Amino acid sequence: MRTQSIRTRRNNREHLKTEMQGIMESREYHEGVGRRKASTARARVYPGGSGDVVVNQKPAQKYFPRTGDIDKLLYPLGLAGCDGQVDVSVLVSGGGVTGQVDASVHAISRALLKRDPDVRPALRRAGLLTRDARVKERKKPGLKRARKAPTYTKR
Repeated sequence: MRTQSIRTRRNNREHLKTEMQGIMESREYHEGVGRRKASTARARVYPGGSGDVVVNQKPAQKYFPRTGDIDKLLYPLGLAGCDGQVDVSVLVSGGGVTGQVDASVHAISRALLKRDPDVRPALRRAGLLTRDARVKERKKPGLKRARKAPTYTKR
């Protein structure tokens, strides 16, 4: 009984996934790639939408449940003045939650820039077009971590 319900849910999910892909892929879109830490995101902005945001074939609220992540994700849309007028599809991989959110914001900003070059000053002022180059520093030999040295003993 339980396996049947799991199978049914999986089939429904697959059906929704293929339906969503069919809707999204048949329309004209603008694409942008964003990166942060170890994460890479590819965003597609579909003009003439209803404001739906999908991340890895899931609604954005389900993929990024942390407080503030959705606001951060939708921030470039608000700056560009197209909040609720476009649909956004993001494919993101690698890294952790923070890196994925920031990579997605970077990708959406770049896609919006391709859609309308006039939003460049607003996005630039907000710092959304600059790739954040901060990444984890490598471990050095003789140290415990990147900069932490073993405890010094005099004798």
